[in-house]
Amino acid sequence: MLDFLRQNADKLLEQTLTHIGLTFVSLLLALVVGIPLGILIARRPRLASGILGVAGVLQTVPSVALLGFLIPLLGIGVGPALVALFLYALLPLIRNTYVGITEVNPTVREAARGVGMTSRQILTKVELPLALPVIFAGVRTATVINVGVATLAAYVAAGGLGEFIFSGIALSNTNMILAGAIPAALLAIGFDLGLAALQRLSGRKLRVGALAFVVLVPVLSGFYLLPMRGDKLTAGFAHEFYGRADGYPGLQKTYGLRLHPRLIDQNLMYEAIRNRQVDIISGYSTDGRIRAFDLVVLADNRHAFPPYDAAPVVRQAALDRHPELGPTLDRLAGKLTDSVMTALNYQADFLHQSPKQIATRFLKQTGLYKASPPGNRTETVVMGSKLFTEQYILSEIYRQLIEGHTRLRVATRTGLGGTQICFDALRTGAIDFYPEYTGTGLLVILQPPAATLRTLPMQADTVYRYVKNAFARQYGLVWQRPLGFNNSYCLMMRREQTQQLGLRSIDELVDYLNRE
Repeated sequence: MLDFLRQNADKLLEQTLTHIGLTFVSLLLALVVGIPLGILIARRPRLASGILGVAGVLQTVPSVALLGFLIPLLGIGVGPALVALFLYALLPLIRNTYVGITEVNPTVREAARGVGMTSRQILTKVELPLALPVIFAGVRTATVINVGVATLAAYVAAGGLGEFIFSGIALSNTNMILAGAIPAALLAIGFDLGLAALQRLSGRKLRVGALAFVVLVPVLSGFYLLPMRGDKLTAGFAHEFYGRADGYPGLQKTYGLRLHPRLIDQNLMYEAIRNRQVDIISGYSTDGRIRAFDLVVLADNRHAFPPYDAAPVVRQAALDRHPELGPTLDRLAGKLTDSVMTALNYQADFLHQSPKQIATRFLKQTGLYKASPPGNRTETVVMGSKLFTEQYILSEIYRQLIEGHTRLRVATRTGLGGTQICFDALRTGAIDFYPEYTGTGLLVILQPPAATLRTLPMQADTVYRYVKNAFARQYGLVWQRPLGFNNSYCLMMRREQTQQLGLRSIDELVDYLNRE
């Protein structure tokens, strides 16, 4: 853990400052809107139930769902993150301002009117000072909520400590998860204790403390505007790609590539480059959006990415229990070429056809389709998949293939996340098989010594044999025959930009970035 923090100290500092900035920019917006709304409904009680009801409903919407609603409207980046944080902070600010003002003793108000104070003077000199401890409790709650929810900003490429958390989850890297989670928790505790100390002040000290906090919020908000390290071209990488040995670290080692990428959920990367929010993305060579969005894959001349031939990985226990499973899986061997898989992905990603529809049509075209035989299915195999389009399609093809050609029922566990999560589920028996890629098995799971990698020819059949034998020996897992396509990691850019800059390969990209 300490080694990881030491190696990533600069990145951690950058993420922490961004996290603080996000928290307080959204809090500042919520203060500007929430406190006046609380004052308004305290003056007009008939509006209270409606406004508090709407704020309460917004508070109950799951944060990921709220971001999902906002992405089509605001794209990715800081916009949806700030709006989501702003909406979550509203309820405690509105409610506490309303409660604090309405619970001021009516005799105090009457006394203020008796000495000739106007309504505005009563508000500013009587009600707000007396309500300040309750309002501060709302500010305290809103701050802690925003520190926690701000970790989700990394999902939409807005930065923050969530970058380490999302990457760590994708890679099953506990040190990386803790590197994001512990500072986020410490920030929440620190801000909570600081505001609690202010809340305990009374009289003039409380008003001075409140004024200091009001001044401090814009200052902390400015952390988000601090100049971060930039590049000539903006890169957007998936969280898993950024940390995997065969991803960005492999490019750094092979090409000397140095970028400061924005980390984005892999399902949003293509929209980001399409909308010109980033210039370079990590991707998959068979992705249908390459064609749909007119992207260019940069040539990997130095073979930083090994062969990624797709094949199902199965527990030996499942094959022993269901002897018909292995031969059924192998019916698909060699049937999915690069062009065929790209076309299937295109149908899902761009034409928005369902995986079930795509799988049925493909199996019929290849003569493998067979309607599920009637009758009860007493035996079940559990299939897993990762969280991207191609895996959903492959999972549906396998489900229909197995249920059509055997008496087995297939239970699916789709969207398991990154490679390590799928592999751990397979190894522990939570699933019986899932589609994997030979390069991923080699560099992410097996992680052979550097000397072995130097002597291992990076050719499809060689890598497949090595991975197959090593998995059987170390884990008792079986690689079935390859499906026929190679879905390599790759870097891609918009076609017009590559033509404008004269970039066709990763070598040329590195040369361009290194020019003064």
